[in-house]
Amino acid sequence: VTKFKVPASFKSLMEDQVVGPSTEIIAESDFPEQSFKPKVQMPFKRVPGQNPRKVEVERRRRLYLTFDIAELLASKGIDSNQLMPRHYDPDSMPPIEETKDSVFPIYLPLQVFDNDEFDCRTPEEWMSLGLEPGSSDRKPVPGKALLPTDDELGHEDPKSQELIYKWIDVGVLDYDKETDLYLVHKTDEKGLVRDEEGRPIINGGRTPEG
Repeated sequence: VTKFKVPASFKSLMEDQVVGPSTEIIAESDFPEQSFKPKVQMPFKRVPGQNPRKVEVERRRRLYLTFDIAELLASKGIDSNQLMPRHYDPDSMPPIEETKDSVFPIYLPLQVFDNDEFDCRTPEEWMSLGLEPGSSDRKPVPGKALLPTDDELGHEDPKSQELIYKWIDVGVLDYDKETDLYLVHKTDEKGLVRDEEGRPIINGGRTPEG
């Protein structure tokens, strides 16, 4: 038995070694790792000639990350800022001679066109992505929401003509089945979902104090 002998040029060998970038997510995040994985309808046991399930999940995850809802809507000529209803102002109505379209603003709520028949997950399944194995705390789920850039005016008057709506990264905290609405919280500049004291928001924002 002989002991391991370190080569004399070990330092130069280490310096010349080229290692590619890691695919592991090392950035701090308030979202569970599984919340970024797409749903794949594939058997867990690989059939000969078929891609492994993990490979297909990773391919779709990278593909979906290249999509941007604001860019997709803009490519169809849709202004996201016009998707939200505004107060009707009769004083600023243009004369009929100067308008090519209807005199009155055209608006139909998105709920009219909503169809969840082809959704890959139910709202309850989406929220369950925040649960990590071995933990009783439910973390937020990553998403995008069409929200006003001005939070104060947005809460005070969400139909104000002065508001500008944009697609913003959020953490989905909770879902209300009766109203069919989600509770979301904007992420900060680091992409984290934190309260005013810098603590991670879990369990839909509920605290022991309520």
